[in-house]
Amino acid sequence: MPDPAPTLTAALALAADGYPVFLLGRSKRPVANCPQCPKAELDPHHDPETCDHLTCHGFYAATRDPQRITAMHTAVPGGLLAIRTGRVCNLAVIDIDPRNGGDIDRDLMPPTRAVRTGSDGWHLYYRHPGGTLGAKLRGCPGVDIKADGGYVVAPPSIHPGTRRPYRWLSDRAVIEMPPPLVSACRPTEAPTAASPNTTAIPLDRGGGISSPAALLAAHLAAVTSAPEGRRRNTLYGAARGVARMVAAGAITPADAHTALYQAGRAAGQTDRDTRAAIDGGFRAEAIPTEGIAA
Repeated sequence: MPDPAPTLTAALALAADGYPVFLLGRSKRPVANCPQCPKAELDPHHDPETCDHLTCHGFYAATRDPQRITAMHTAVPGGLLAIRTGRVCNLAVIDIDPRNGGDIDRDLMPPTRAVRTGSDGWHLYYRHPGGTLGAKLRGCPGVDIKADGGYVVAPPSIHPGTRRPYRWLSDRAVIEMPPPLVSACRPTEAPTAASPNTTAIPLDRGGGISSPAALLAAHLAAVTSAPEGRRRNTLYGAARGVARMVAAGAITPADAHTALYQAGRAAGQTDRDTRAAIDGGFRAEAIPTEGIAA
């Protein structure tokens, strides 16, 4: 087993720099939840963001607290060090994988703090530009974006496949993204908090609802304006409200699911958490979700 001391030292240093860190298993996958913590899709009321368990819920366990980091290091011996990315720590990482055709575009990606990964790729660290970022860098095959709802493996972790270490390439400061790179990071049609990217939805007056369009807009606005730490629970509540609209015949199940999904993603929720919250809300109102996922 590798000497664990360098991992703890690195974790504490990153936390001191403002980055929330946690430990993955030796296979680069998050540590399994404890028996008291169900998966999100099984209990939408259990909020991973506010759970105080040491290692549960993947990147939601990330912390800057030295005591928790030390305890986590003891609980997951040999684990890989990881950083939670996103607006939570003002970090967006350009993840370049040469195995999938990725390469550094020096005209688009200025020098910044960088990591050479254990699979001979690169992680380029930039300050988060705000707003919604896509999962892929537009026009650049083999290049992913790790931001809200994501994480990256950090040095001195050892890649489980190649057995090569992740290592810092320089001591440069993390810089702002230039405008062309920000533009390439945006989704093709980037939603905003004030106006989720919803498609036109035909609504009827159903079940005594005087203005279905206004009611739907209110539910979606609650999701996109919810503060960090409450967004998933707010999405679950909105899903229950919109599911009741479905039951009243004011909106189709497919259109309801699509509108909620887009609002959840606009609020920075992961794909998994968004789907789990919506499915949980629909189930609570006895609305089937089979075959209607966004």
